[in-house]
Amino acid sequence: MIPFSILDLAPIREGSDAAEAFRTMREQARHAEACGYHRYWLAEHHNMSGIGSAATSVLIGHVAEATRTMRVGSGGVMLPNHAPLVIAEQFGTLAALYPGRIDLGLGRAPGTDQRTAYALRRDLLTTGDNFPRDVMELQYYFREPEPDQAVRAVPGAGLRVPIWLLGSSLFSAQLSAHLGLPFAFASHFAPDMLMAALQEYRGRFQPSEQLAQPYAMVALNVVAADTDAEAWHLFSSMQQQFTNLVRGRPGMLQPPVDDIDTYWTPRERMAVEQMMACSVVGAPDTVRQGIARFIEQTDADELILTVRIFDTRACLRSLEIVAEVREQLAAETPARPAATVG
Repeated sequence: MIPFSILDLAPIREGSDAAEAFRTMREQARHAEACGYHRYWLAEHHNMSGIGSAATSVLIGHVAEATRTMRVGSGGVMLPNHAPLVIAEQFGTLAALYPGRIDLGLGRAPGTDQRTAYALRRDLLTTGDNFPRDVMELQYYFREPEPDQAVRAVPGAGLRVPIWLLGSSLFSAQLSAHLGLPFAFASHFAPDMLMAALQEYRGRFQPSEQLAQPYAMVALNVVAADTDAEAWHLFSSMQQQFTNLVRGRPGMLQPPVDDIDTYWTPRERMAVEQMMACSVVGAPDTVRQGIARFIEQTDADELILTVRIFDTRACLRSLEIVAEVREQLAAETPARPAATVG
């Protein structure tokens, strides 16, 4: 059965704060490792009151220190916000501290609004248009240094930290294929180009020193509970958060509501449901069927799951159910050649 992994944004819950979000994240990571999840990734966002994962590399170290075997990484670092050398040094440091466990996923969006992007970079000359050049520069810093190399990543040089490209369009799919890198698609919030991007990536893939064959990880929102009704109730927290994004007022993760239709308008509902089309919500059997369909549709090599639930105990229970579902699917699914990255 393909690996299941976790994408976390360290959500800050209404009535709480970032410190509590980081304690919850740490507990969730430990629980995910005990349940058999393969990776635990953090996503870079800025100037959003409900997302605590701005200092992504710091939180990766926090999770890696709390776990023992699970891979930990970024999903992703928004490279236009940073000098490639700085990221090479940060992830070289993480790789030196936690050898064989660190992933570097890269995105080309700012992870925020334009005014905040300006505050991060001081200018807007460094944009997503420079992304291919910056990725190759970053790869250069992770290689064995040349004797006369003037600028080196210390630590970082020679560590060959695995690089992934993330995206929600054809651009990163094509660049991943061209560079021979693993590719992760952000279908948990931007599903429209999913199948076209996977086709582009697989069809254009060129083997590289890092990767011999294409490897696609696909994102999916999952909320599992003991009953369908309970799962949909819990899912309403994420629906509210996406509604607030549509309204241009992103905020903290809110408690679930009994009737989400009292929260959004019909137009907002249509927009949110389109953004969250790649979601599986329900009791164990419902989740099993939904995940099985999604794997069949995408032929994913790995799933990365978002789990944003207000009640932390319900969040841990959801992780348990999905891990049990994976074991059931493994018993039901015909064996196929294993593809692994890290």
